[in-house]
Amino acid sequence: MNFSKLVPSVFYIDIADGLKLFVDCLKFTIEHQDLNTSQPYCVLSKDGIRIMVFQDEQLAKEHYPELRLETNNIEEVFTEVSFSHPHLLHPNLSKVTKRPWGAKEFAILDNQVGIRFQQW
Repeated sequence: MNFSKLVPSVFYIDIADGLKLFVDCLKFTIEHQDLNTSQPYCVLSKDGIRIMVFQDEQLAKEHYPELRLETNNIEEVFTEVSFSHPHLLHPNLSKVTKRPWGAKEFAILDNQVGIRFQQW
């Protein structure tokens, strides 16, 4: 058995919130969008990572995912995100911090998703 990628599905009450986070802030691109259906969704990608973002009020109210994105240059990511979207910085991890397990991390949070950025 062989797997090559994990593609998470993230649910929002309003898909526009997800696009603000992933496209506007993190610079993912929209590979596919189907926004004029009863369950709007987009396939987003960046650097070989894919995420499915759906608009589904019921599932959004049940799921609050936390994702981790690894990087080789956390200072660069932090500088860009904190400059362009400082309101998204997580209050408990708003600066690059070396964690007890050895990774450097910071986090952002919108109304649905938490994202930790890590550099090992």
